[in-house]
Amino acid sequence: MAKPISRTWIWQFDSPPERIWPLLADTARFNEAAKLPLHDIEETPRPDGSVLYMAQARKGPFQLVWEEKPVNWVSGEWFEHCREFRKGPLKSLCAEFKLTPDGEGSRGAYTITAEAANLLGAAMLRTAFFESARRNFTGLAESARDCAAGRRETPFDIDPPSLPAGAEERLAERVAEIEASGHGHGLAGRLADLVRTAQEVDLTQIRPLKLARLWEVPELEAIELCFEATRAGLLELRWDLLCPRCRIAKQVVGSLDELPTGAHCGTCNIDYDRDFSKNVELSFRPAPALRSLSIGEYCLFGPMSTPHIRVHVTLEPGAARQLAAKLVPGPYRLRTLEPGPEWDIEWAGEGFPEVVATDESVAAGEPAPTGEVHLRNDSRRRLTFVVEERAWVADALTADRATSLQAFRDLFSDQVLRPGDEVAVQRLALLFTDLKDSTALYDAVGDASAYHLVRAHFAYLAAIVRAHEGAIVKTIGDAILAAFMDPAKALAAAIEMQREVASFNAKQDGAGIVLKVGLHDGPAIAVTLNDRLDYFGATVNMAARLQNESRGGDVVLSRAMAADAQVAALLAGHQANEEQARLKGFDRPVDFLRLEFD
Repeated sequence: MAKPISRTWIWQFDSPPERIWPLLADTARFNEAAKLPLHDIEETPRPDGSVLYMAQARKGPFQLVWEEKPVNWVSGEWFEHCREFRKGPLKSLCAEFKLTPDGEGSRGAYTITAEAANLLGAAMLRTAFFESARRNFTGLAESARDCAAGRRETPFDIDPPSLPAGAEERLAERVAEIEASGHGHGLAGRLADLVRTAQEVDLTQIRPLKLARLWEVPELEAIELCFEATRAGLLELRWDLLCPRCRIAKQVVGSLDELPTGAHCGTCNIDYDRDFSKNVELSFRPAPALRSLSIGEYCLFGPMSTPHIRVHVTLEPGAARQLAAKLVPGPYRLRTLEPGPEWDIEWAGEGFPEVVATDESVAAGEPAPTGEVHLRNDSRRRLTFVVEERAWVADALTADRATSLQAFRDLFSDQVLRPGDEVAVQRLALLFTDLKDSTALYDAVGDASAYHLVRAHFAYLAAIVRAHEGAIVKTIGDAILAAFMDPAKALAAAIEMQREVASFNAKQDGAGIVLKVGLHDGPAIAVTLNDRLDYFGATVNMAARLQNESRGGDVVLSRAMAADAQVAALLAGHQANEEQARLKGFDRPVDFLRLEFD
């Protein structure tokens, strides 16, 4: 019987581990650049709650079928990826990468261990297999080294993609159209270059917030760029329903009215619900007419596919393991890959608690020595331990934020929920305005002049709302309802409305307006009303009632909203009077603040 054969290659890097790890631990990107084949994955739940991951692909003349084992890793330290083959020349194949500091740089050790399944496999391992892998992977490591050191922009070279006929001309046309719209912000050319040249792993889910971070531009500019690129036909949008555990999209639809109320994650073997504020994400991909993408996986698991997971290690029943791990203080969740209990902790930075799993529980045990994570499997089955940061996906443009932006409302008015459908929004800041004494205004200047004045004032308010990353949800007579994700930006918009209203009035040929403004934030329900995406609930009612308390020329906001730290910081520079009133529809008196302006 053939024995496993191992080969190890040592790579020196002139950058520290924290710069090398994101490049070489991005196994999907690495495998694509190494020209490993895309593969299909079939996920089969087992009676104990675990999942069997079977993959198949063609590599040259071979049809390969294998069981994909969950990848083991400690973020920033090492990973181990193994496959057990059911069909093909190999019986097993494992890749292990260890990264350690080395002076001001780092040292990587990459080990491949393979076992032949037959005579052909044995011949492969005796001849070109390892040398071919050495040349391929060492070349990629050298490219990653240069990228980390700033000597090249991209970590790996890839073959230029084959674009459809006429795609280059259409890309140029789209860039010009996007920039002419005012939403391009000088970034359309960069986006076109991304679509034209990037690896497929960068294009299957284009995240505007990630582009903003990588390009070092304001988030709103990157978001508006992607919105306009969709309208122009450079991108297509997608609503991703992310699994709350692995945080990978398990349902993808092209419009809100197709959004399911929940989904099943075969990888985690759990059912989960949608949450507009957390796991419904708006992302993008190239329009197929400009760049078509392959179907399949380059790597199902991987440290950079789920970067919130800091430790991901499989233990046999009764086993324990002590691991070196560099974790930063913060909120963590202790769980297993398999469905079951979980334990949330707030870790202050002292010894990290041992993660102890039994058949019924996952719990935090005694603190481990500093710089270590201890795992103990007291259950009767193999378990994959997971230590994850609880912060949600930092680069996710969640549905509540996307739909509260004016550019989204302007460009995608057809993106609405199904009639009768409703989705909870955890927190939203709502701003109501109205005109004081509008009836007298109409009598004084006449209906036609008043109509034009009201339309001009809507445009005035809309510009301010958009500048503060909000959206006008609707107009109601002379009033508007605007929505903001950030309550401080909502208040800043309200303040600007009142401070600049005199300048607006000075341009109106003697006619002028007096503006009433009310603000409140809290949970709401997103619904479709009158063919537009709207909001419903007590938060909406409170904001409307507070606007009624405005005397004109002031801003009224709830005491609850004023308690927000950023809102409080903004209020510190203003004179605010505390008041209380009984509001229609509310059982108890409501406390609010009134900001008055000279």
